[in-house]
Amino acid sequence: MDPLAVIRKYYDPDSELYAILVTHSRLVAQKALAVARRVAYLGPDLKFIAEAALLHDIGIFLTRFPEIGCYGSHPYICHGYLGRELLEKEGFPRHALVCERHVGVGITRAEIETRRLPLPARDMVPVTLEEEIVCFADKFFSKDKGQLTREKTPEEIKSSLAKFGPEKVARFAAWLERFGEK
Repeated sequence: MDPLAVIRKYYDPDSELYAILVTHSRLVAQKALAVARRVAYLGPDLKFIAEAALLHDIGIFLTRFPEIGCYGSHPYICHGYLGRELLEKEGFPRHALVCERHVGVGITRAEIETRRLPLPARDMVPVTLEEEIVCFADKFFSKDKGQLTREKTPEEIKSSLAKFGPEKVARFAAWLERFGEK
């Protein structure tokens, strides 16, 4: 599979949004592969991680986030499950789950129902090692044009996750320890 060919089916390669998405996704892939190599003893699938990291945000064009050039009809939080739907149609069900489960540090069905989030009522939390690694790596990079290539510190990430509850910070902290991030 060629992740960039899949992305080009949905994004104009000459657009600013394509440049933002691909830059962000490449940085996430590099970080995810570095993490995976540190935990090689766990047997992560490096080829899959590289592909999934490039594709994890493919659904953003269907959302409203004009600051980066997204003019779709859905709230940004929906980009994960929308990406899942796209990749399932493309015949990549395993990659599709990474899309759905990478938002935040994962979103539970209970959170979706309690907070009345505009998402399908199901657990959207990373389950496999590869899903966790891509989700973890994604937290270090923004799609904000002014911050696109800057890697966030773990403390910055924890601070941004804190508004969603201590369990989110705890999940990220556990990944920091598990994945040997300093």
